[in-house]
Amino acid sequence: MKKIINPWKGLEGYNCFGCSPDNESGVRMEFYEDGDEIVSIWKPRPEFQGWLNTLHGGIQAVLLDEICAWVVICKLQTTGVTSKMETRYRKPISTNDSHVVLRASIREVKRNIIIIDAKLYNKDGELCSDAVCTYFTFSKEKAEKEMYFKECKVEPEELLPLI
Repeated sequence: MKKIINPWKGLEGYNCFGCSPDNESGVRMEFYEDGDEIVSIWKPRPEFQGWLNTLHGGIQAVLLDEICAWVVICKLQTTGVTSKMETRYRKPISTNDSHVVLRASIREVKRNIIIIDAKLYNKDGELCSDAVCTYFTFSKEKAEKEMYFKECKVEPEELLPLI
C-alpha cells in the first residue's frame, strides 16, 4: 500500500470539504493505493454525529463520494464529477470508534462514464454502508485547465497495512 500525494496541497483557495488538509470544518481524508483499490482510514469525530454517538449518514455519503473521486484521480489520472450516487446504509457507525476504513475500485468504464464501488467498514471490519457512484470524467486538458490537475502520484515507499 502506498500513500497518495494530494496534487492540490498548497494550492491557494483549495478548501475541499472531503480532502483538503487545511479545511478545519472538513473531514480531511487521506488516501492510499492498494492494488486496484483506493483506501482511506478515517477517524470519526463527535461533531459529525447525527444521533447520539452515531456518524451522520450525510457524512458517510461524503466519505464514500470522496473516495470514489480519488479512484478517478488516481486510477484514471483525471478529474470528474459525480453524476449519480446510490448509497445503502447497513449498520450504524459510532463516532467513538478509533477509525473506519473505506475501499473503492472501478466496476466499469464506458468512455467518459465510470462506475465505482465503494465500501465503508467500522473498526471491527463490518460493512456499514456502501455506494455505487457514477462519475462523468473530464478530458485531461479540461482537468488541467479548470481543475488545476496534472497528475496523481504515490509516495515511493510501500507502507505496512495501517490497520
